[in-house]
Amino acid sequence: MSKYTIKEVTTRRDLRKFIAFPDKLYKDCPQWVPALRGDQVKSLTSCASLKYCSHKLWLAYDEKGNIVGRVSGMINPRYNELYKCHRARFGWFDTIDDPDVAALLLSTAEAWAKEQGMDEIHGPLYYNTLGKQGMLVEGFEHTPVFNVLYNFPYYPKLVEALGYEKECDWIELKVPAYEGATDKLRRVSAALIQRYGLHEGNIEDLKKDPEKVKEFFRAYNESFLGAVHNFVPFTEEEIEEEKEAFLPFLKHETCIVVLDSDNNLAAFGISVPDISEALKKAKGHLFPFGWWHLLRAMKNYEKVDMLINGAVPRWQNTGISAILHTLLGDRYVANGTRWAFSNPQIETNGAALNVWSRYASELHMRRRCYLKKI
Repeated sequence: MSKYTIKEVTTRRDLRKFIAFPDKLYKDCPQWVPALRGDQVKSLTSCASLKYCSHKLWLAYDEKGNIVGRVSGMINPRYNELYKCHRARFGWFDTIDDPDVAALLLSTAEAWAKEQGMDEIHGPLYYNTLGKQGMLVEGFEHTPVFNVLYNFPYYPKLVEALGYEKECDWIELKVPAYEGATDKLRRVSAALIQRYGLHEGNIEDLKKDPEKVKEFFRAYNESFLGAVHNFVPFTEEEIEEEKEAFLPFLKHETCIVVLDSDNNLAAFGISVPDISEALKKAKGHLFPFGWWHLLRAMKNYEKVDMLINGAVPRWQNTGISAILHTLLGDRYVANGTRWAFSNPQIETNGAALNVWSRYASELHMRRRCYLKKI
């Protein structure tokens, strides 16, 4: 008989425990970056994705009543319809180093998924590609950027022992930002600008224009559908939520928008200052002093996270990334930026990874999505 028990999260008190558990588990881990508690509450109870996704949360307890693990099971029907499958997801997976705990957590999520008519489960994932995803399998010695997962090295061993197999890997690169664009890249960029009448816009102007904002997110959906693994286009509600959450933090100093001759969006490069160390100091809370640490971090450009780089479909495969990289490179040099961290790239997307081969980039972290038939 197992010495562990599992309990579904059904109350606000349970939810607080669910959110707080990883901060206790990783309290002695210098790489751990706590998520803001308020953001976690919204993600787990009222975010726009829950308008169409279903989910359950569970906590595992030992004989003394101590929490030893947590997990969420999720089903995204829009994903299943788009990809013609019956898959559930698991996420918010954290556990002590004990195979019995891992087995109890994941078997509970699998059983729920089967009850819902699913025949596969994969993860760790979020409801969609907006959130943190992928189990860390390489780069444990590094502090992650704020919008990705971190986990102890024993996690992959635990899930693989339970029959989970690799579905895909995402590669995150560390890129020197102090060198700027190469002469060759500048020549290519200048030729493309002259040939197509492309020019730089201003993210501040875009933020003030509701139609331009809609155009940006429409381009985002179109750009990544079919190009990003497991991508599901965002709903109008999700777009509105993202606008409210992120637009205020996007600044001209770290963001590039490229417009065509008719002032329509052609490409975009969205970066933000690295806030991981500030989140460590905030310890999951904006108040009383968390906001101050974050405000200071947003003015420090030494390290930046490259959240999104892309082009609208008609401008893909034209070399327009040369313009983005030239403009971003100039911006980074002007800001005194030392390092830029790429958004995780699917390892099979050679074109996306080759973009960084022109720089002295290095592997920073590798994350894996696991899949299992149930």
